[in-house]
This record gives sequence, structure tokens and C-alpha cells, in this order.
Amino acid sequence: MGWWFGVALWKRILGALVLGALAGLAWGEGATSISWIGELFVRLIRMLVVPLVFLTIASGVAALADPKRLGSIGVKTLAMYVFTTAVAVTTGLIVATLIGPGIGASFADAVPRAVTPPTDTARMFMEIIPDNPIGAMAEGKTLAVIFFAVLVGAGVIAAGKGGEKIRDLLASGSEVMLKIVGFVMETAPFGVFALIAVVMGTSGVSSFIAVLKLGLCVVVGSAIVTLLVHGLIVVRLMAWLPPLPFFRGIADAIMVGFSTSSSSATLPVAIRVAERNLGVSPPVASTVLPLGATIGMDGAAMYVAMLTLFAAQAFGVDLSLADYFVIAATTTIVAMGVAPVPSGSLFVLAAVLHAIGITPEQTAIVVGFILPFDRILDMIRTIPNVTSDLSIATAVARWEGEMDVDVYHRKET
Repeated sequence: MGWWFGVALWKRILGALVLGALAGLAWGEGATSISWIGELFVRLIRMLVVPLVFLTIASGVAALADPKRLGSIGVKTLAMYVFTTAVAVTTGLIVATLIGPGIGASFADAVPRAVTPPTDTARMFMEIIPDNPIGAMAEGKTLAVIFFAVLVGAGVIAAGKGGEKIRDLLASGSEVMLKIVGFVMETAPFGVFALIAVVMGTSGVSSFIAVLKLGLCVVVGSAIVTLLVHGLIVVRLMAWLPPLPFFRGIADAIMVGFSTSSSSATLPVAIRVAERNLGVSPPVASTVLPLGATIGMDGAAMYVAMLTLFAAQAFGVDLSLADYFVIAATTTIVAMGVAPVPSGSLFVLAAVLHAIGITPEQTAIVVGFILPFDRILDMIRTIPNVTSDLSIATAVARWEGEMDVDVYHRKET
């Protein structure tokens, strides 16, 4: 088995992805018999999310020592997420306007699907502060866990010498969790093979025909956001770093994000590659990335903007320049509330469509039309979700002097 571990993990995952796609196309519906393997892999990853988020954030904040540093990192992180989300939304609107995915679309065979109304802003803020931190952890409420972890880290700083033992305990716990992530990632090729085989076996390439132009929009838009916005603008122009080592270093996270269609499931891998491959310090990686897995949804924001134009074009709604601004503003805001789970962006679509006069009944038809094909599109648009988090973590670490540039430039051995 030495040859197996001698191959870089991302290459093993890529090989599993290709073989899984071929097996799924050849096996068809029979591929569902191995779906449990993929589900086990996803459960292993999600098992780590809450303890990893708590331990890494609490230890990262405690390691900063100076509370002012936390404020500096937080402000820069939030500003960057708003910026990249707005650019992703704009990209989605431009691409969908040029390609026109909804022109000539027929909803005759669509089965209307009810969409859960998005959580109102006040309720969303209430969810950040848990009435029971342990309960929030058990229920997987990431924002509440982040809030409590920040408080614990700040408390350790305020306690001074009295908090040193807790700081050491948190740091050790964080290191242990990252080691466990490494163990779990060795199962990734098998999980990815099963996940991709099931998707291709049940959906297949033919499923793209009905949404071919929308699929083209997602592919083109994701490529633009990933390569130009994150690679060129954020990494090259804002962090002053070459993009190639960045993309090479995050390959594992991209593969896991693509196969699971979940930003939260990718979080443990993202933290690992940020520290080990990009040279981002643990304090920055552990504060920026968990927040990004919750609010950094560039791919979802781009997709919601595209779906809004898709619906408007299909229903013959003429949009003015003011409508475009409304779509851009509304999408940028609601995208930060997208659940980091497969097809999470569909659940905030109603809020944006309502803003341009699309009725709930029409929204249900759009969702019913898209949902059967959404898993494949979701896999593609999860990639910019992942790259946005890691590019912003890289930029913030660079600005804060919390980055080992030698590690970033280190070539793969």
C-alpha cells in the first residue's frame, strides 16, 4: 500500500472522481447500492465540524493575546466577504443576461415545490446568541458555536496567567482535531467515488439537456468568480501572491467541496490546507474560515442571481436598471444566510424573486423545474464557495503578517 500513500491526496481524489463518474454512467441506477459509502464519508466530515469550529476558533482567539487584533481581523474579513459576494452577484447577473438561460424555457413538466420562507433578519441575529451553548453544538448551529467560541477565547485572554492552562488545552484540542481530519481525509477517495457514481448514475449527462443554458451559466460564472475574482483580484492584486500555488494548495478542499456540495462539510479540510499548504497561521485560519463557511457563499450568491434572471426571462418579466440593483442588493444580503448544505441556495430564492414581483406560485414552479437537476449544478457552484473562503483567509493572513510565505511557495514533493 506504500504506492497508494505515495500519491498526493488530491490526485487520489481526482482519480476517484473520474472513475466514479464513469462507473455511475455505466452502472446507472444500480450505483445507488453504494450510496452508503458516500454517506458515511459525509457523516465523518460533519462529525468533525462542530468540535473543530469551537476548538479552532477558541484557541485561535486566545492565541491572538491582543483583543484589538481580533477586531482588526474581523472587520477585514467581513468587508472582504461583502466585497466578493457583491462581485459574484454582479458576475451572475452579467453572465445570465448575456446567455439568457430562461428565454424559451418551458415549465410544462415541472412539479411545483413549496419553498420555506427565509429567516427574517431579527430572527437570524437572535440565533447567533445561544441560550444553551451545548444545545447549539448538538443542533449544529454554526453561528452560535462561533459566537460562544469567540467569547471563550476572549475570556482566556482577559484571564491572563489564570487562563494559560485553558489556552494550552484548547490549542492541544485543536491540534488533535486537525490530526483526526487527516485520518478522515484518507477515506476521501472512496467517499468521493461513491458520491459521484450515485449522482451520475441517477442524473446522468442527459439531465443537463433541460437546463443546458443554465448549466452553461453556472460553469462560466463559477470559472470567472474562482479564477478571476478569487485568483486574480483577491490573491494576486490584494494579497500580492501568485495564484498558482494557491490553487495547487487548496486542491483537496476543492475536490471535497465539489463531491459533497457542502461548504460546512468542507470546513475541516479547508482549515487543514490553509495552515499546511498556504501557510496561514492557526489564529487567522480558525477565525476566518468557520465564519466563511457560514456567510461566505459566493457561488450560491451568483447562482441565486442567475436563477432570478432565469425566472424573469421565463415568465416574460421586463426588468429595469433599478430592478437589477434591487436583485443585486437583495441577493448580496440573503446569500449570507444560505445554509451551507446541498441546494441551500434554493431556500432563499423566494426572497429575491418576491422583490421583482414573482409570485410564490411561480417561485414554486421554478424550484420544481430546477430541483431534479440541482445536485450537479450545486457541485459546480460549491467550488467558488470554497475558494472564496480560502482566498480571503490568505489575504487577511497576508495583511496581518500571520502568514508563512515560504510554506505558501513550497512546491509539492
